[in-house]
Amino acid sequence: MDYQANLAQVTHRIRQAEQRFDRLQGSVQLLAVSKTKPIEAINALAKLGQNAFGENYLQESLDKIGQRPDLEWHFIGPIQSNKTKPIAEHFNWVHSVDRLKIAQRLSAQRPTELPPLNILLQVNISQEETKSGFSPQQLLDQVEQIQQLPNLTLRGLMAIPKAETEFDQQRVALAQMHSLFNQLKSVLNTTNFDTLSMGMSGDLEAAIAEGSTLVRIGTDLFGARDYAV
Repeated sequence: MDYQANLAQVTHRIRQAEQRFDRLQGSVQLLAVSKTKPIEAINALAKLGQNAFGENYLQESLDKIGQRPDLEWHFIGPIQSNKTKPIAEHFNWVHSVDRLKIAQRLSAQRPTELPPLNILLQVNISQEETKSGFSPQQLLDQVEQIQQLPNLTLRGLMAIPKAETEFDQQRVALAQMHSLFNQLKSVLNTTNFDTLSMGMSGDLEAAIAEGSTLVRIGTDLFGARDYAV
């Protein structure tokens, strides 16, 4: 696996999209989605300067964090209530806070000697029955309550819109996310609310066109995943 070439290619796509859509150069960050990938692959990308890694599976990720506590770890998978404590104790960021109860548990279980846990609120922007997340109205009703929870810093929103192949169709839900993000930012009146996590390999350009500040890329960096391991 040529990690250097993969990272260079993904970074080039991001910078090209920034230029194409009049985004400030360097304003879109890369999260390397390393679920199911071995620590050796993570080490290879880290050696090339990639610092932020995203994980979905708790036990697997805790093993990796134990080996590389110096890296920035983002939990991006579904969160069960009985898994909030180790997530609160070991991660720097959580992207998939999908209900008030989860935010409250993460706040209560974040060790006070650690910096506040950065959280993003997951939005079910395409209103898919198979996906979790806040509806836009739920967010408007609850976001100020979540912002006030101790031991957390509310940094923004995350979404996984319904998959679309056409560029213009991809932009529809992503534009709705951008609008919601700006609406909440004006309500909260804080500089901390600065992160819009959306965009993967298939819709990276559309996401950057619609204001994403962080894209989540796995396969294009690490190769296809082996879910049998």
